[in-house]
Amino acid sequence: MRGPRAVALGHGGQPPEGGQPPEGAGPPPWRQAGAWAADYAFAARGLARAGAGWLRRSRPDAFRVAEGPGTPVLLLPGIYESWRFLEPLAAHLHAGGHPVHVVSALGLNSAEVLDGAARAARYLHEAGPGDVVVVAHSKGGLVGKALMLREERVRGMVAVATPWAGSSYAALFPPWSPVRRLAPRSAGLLALARDRAVDDRIIAIVPAWDPHIPSGSRLPGARRNVEVAASGHFRVLADPEVLAEVDRAVAELA
Repeated sequence: MRGPRAVALGHGGQPPEGGQPPEGAGPPPWRQAGAWAADYAFAARGLARAGAGWLRRSRPDAFRVAEGPGTPVLLLPGIYESWRFLEPLAAHLHAGGHPVHVVSALGLNSAEVLDGAARAARYLHEAGPGDVVVVAHSKGGLVGKALMLREERVRGMVAVATPWAGSSYAALFPPWSPVRRLAPRSAGLLALARDRAVDDRIIAIVPAWDPHIPSGSRLPGARRNVEVAASGHFRVLADPEVLAEVDRAVAELA
């Protein structure tokens, strides 16, 4: 298994030639099918765990107080993920000494990106955790970038498998679906991409192959794009290499 690789950026903050995989590139079809199945199996387990957490009324403030000196972390989930979907990641960060904050008002993160950022900003003002580092998954990275553009108290963000340029699969959803807003030509997505004021404070963790983001999740102009050996969109959240890179990135941005 190869280790992580920070991707160098070419002129103008763009990936060098060959740095961005062509859409559709990836493992052979039979391996892609297996990766899809494994990814959805992981997601199903995560949803079941989140449902169990809701039934037992697991508290969103359960990880706010940590014994270590770590910088506070604000956790932002992807679309149709509640904060409980990321509870194992919260527990990992908390065990590393970080107070972990979640925005329960995000619900399943199906609202517009700017609306999600407004809810997160409201939480920061009400909870008062001080300066934070955002750790985000998928669409949560888009919400996190929008939050950074309006909130100075966010030091930086670690984004795992975020569709910075959208996903061609999102264009297949009906116009009224929240997923459709993640299509590559979405006006909101294009506007967010044009504003690069905070990109150099974002570390993007890029799976080797993501079945949900065919064009990949590199961010031109990012502080670092870290390629990892793991494939998938959901199951990378539990990959030891990814967790180690999240730890390293949070420490760097703190």
